Amino acid sequence: MKAKKFGKGYWKKFSEGIQREWVITNGIGGYAGSSIIGAHTRKHNGMLIASLHAPVERYMVLSKINEKLEVGEKEYSFFTNQRPGGNNEEGQKYLQRFCYDYVPKFTYYAGGVFVTKTISLQHGKNTVACTYDILGGSSKAVLTLVPLFNYRDHHERSERADLKFETTNSSQTITLVPEKNKNISIRMYVSEGEISEREEIYDVDMELQTEISTGMTCIENNYTPYEITVSIQPGEHKKVSVICTIEEGVIPTDGFAIVEAERNRCMELEKQAGLQDDFANTLVHAADQFIVERESTGGKTVLAGLPWFTDWGRDTMIALQGLTLVTKRFEDTREILKTFAQYVKKGLVPNMFPDEGLEPLYNTVDASMWYFYSVEKYLEYTGAEEDYQFIQKEIYPKLKEIIHYYKEGTDFSIYMDKDYLIHAGGGLDQVTWMDVRVGEWVVTPRHGKPVEISALWYNALCVMEQLAKRFGDEEEKEYAALAEKVKASFVNKFWNPEKNCLYDVVDDTENDDKIRPNQIWAVSLPHTMLSEEQAKGVVDTVVSHLYATYGLRSLSPDDIEYKGIYAGKLHDRDAAYHQGTCWGFPLGGLITAYLKVYGATEDGKAFAKKLIAPLEDHLMDGCIGSIAEIFDGNEPNISRGCYGQAWSVGEILRAYVEGRMFE
Repeated sequence: MKAKKFGKGYWKKFSEGIQREWVITNGIGGYAGSSIIGAHTRKHNGMLIASLHAPVERYMVLSKINEKLEVGEKEYSFFTNQRPGGNNEEGQKYLQRFCYDYVPKFTYYAGGVFVTKTISLQHGKNTVACTYDILGGSSKAVLTLVPLFNYRDHHERSERADLKFETTNSSQTITLVPEKNKNISIRMYVSEGEISEREEIYDVDMELQTEISTGMTCIENNYTPYEITVSIQPGEHKKVSVICTIEEGVIPTDGFAIVEAERNRCMELEKQAGLQDDFANTLVHAADQFIVERESTGGKTVLAGLPWFTDWGRDTMIALQGLTLVTKRFEDTREILKTFAQYVKKGLVPNMFPDEGLEPLYNTVDASMWYFYSVEKYLEYTGAEEDYQFIQKEIYPKLKEIIHYYKEGTDFSIYMDKDYLIHAGGGLDQVTWMDVRVGEWVVTPRHGKPVEISALWYNALCVMEQLAKRFGDEEEKEYAALAEKVKASFVNKFWNPEKNCLYDVVDDTENDDKIRPNQIWAVSLPHTMLSEEQAKGVVDTVVSHLYATYGLRSLSPDDIEYKGIYAGKLHDRDAAYHQGTCWGFPLGGLITAYLKVYGATEDGKAFAKKLIAPLEDHLMDGCIGSIAEIFDGNEPNISRGCYGQAWSVGEILRAYVEGRMFE
């Protein structure tokens, strides 16, 4: 991945500087992130958000470190914080360059002194390293570091009264024990400098612009009991490590080694993927940020989105191909498939994984269907005899269980109807990916027979036919016969000749003719049912109605219920979430479908590249190096929601590589 570099032109105004963010992760659910000028813009920004029970129970431990430089009689504050009334601390005026090179790097210049600050998490640990590479000028200087500590759930915020700690310090270590959890010890090590107590032990009224924009409480407070002063002699080149951790045992002392280890780990992942393409390699790095350990299952899982989502079954099965197969992380794929198989219940793959002492949530009809797709794609990418043996032993019995329950019926009104199509949902259920519910209001119910579910059902039966044949299962012919019945019924019931596309939902009483992106999977999946002419009709309709720069709108703008802006308070955002908001991940399906029906010719690839090209620009916007969850349906299609989403990254990477658009 080539480094993403930004200069002063990106923060001519404070308000411009906070519009781009960065994130890094530690592989166990912890993360760090902020804006490219170092000013926090949301409650999920911080230097160490630790995961107490991987990958959940995420707590803000270290919000940030503020710096100021004294050279002679002059003081240069690098503090960069938004404050009420527009009284912002604008230390970004001394920031010469921000560089995202697997880890974030800030280069400041003031008074003849260069200060380069780099932040990295230690992989597999709730530990952050902040390094300072200092080049002294012609005069003596002093760099002062002010750590902003906290201890709160990353979804919450802290009042001043919440910030209660037992604090101690030695010559090189600060220790804080939060009153909220005395089993946690926050320790900060500094390689050199003098630690001293501060008179003002609180940093109050940090204003968070993203929270303002979404109608949330926007003021944050932090605990600042100490400061560290580092002396710099004229012309001196000094390296300083600051390390904060909640891990037990000996604290690492070399922050530069932690930074280098993380950069090397990321480069090894790119080497393993072997894609030799900067756009793809950037997404390989982004993919890694979602793959984490889950303590409750003892295996790998996938975070649905950063910075706030945990692991969801549906999202995992859609994202998996790009995150782990394209990147050749086959052992991770096996581990994830096996883990989800262990939790299949009554034919349902968990929608949300269990934490200790809690039961999984199973309110999804599509996760189980996407599971078949993931299994087939795993074998497509691997295909050795040992891989088939793994599927036969560990996975195939669960696949048979899923087919049985979908035929005979399971929870959430999921069953195969007399027309062989899958019915799902009723009442207050929200079982497809369009799943917003506000109290008693199911915004996009889609109860009945959703188009993508029956498309996935047919695909699953074809997968079972192939596997049954391979494994000598006598039910092979039964799967084949049922698939043919599904195909005939699907084409008969879902084709909408008036709009030259597919109905979104069919039922015994009425068909929903809203133009939505769900129909694209009836073309893009490996096993499909439409004629060539019908498939082209679907693709053309989706492109003309739904394509919106970075993804597909969730509803056609021609629809009376269309909402093109995802903004405002939560109720307003929920109302727009699947009613026009543009989503990144279905674009992967469109690209695959387009190349499928128009051919991977020179012209076909050229069109597909036009669809994907804006995402190259997006990697320099929003959250640097990742792809957002959603965008406004209306131009200019501003990114919203999670600034990095697993299925957005996974599906774009899969479609890009499988379509061989890097050639």
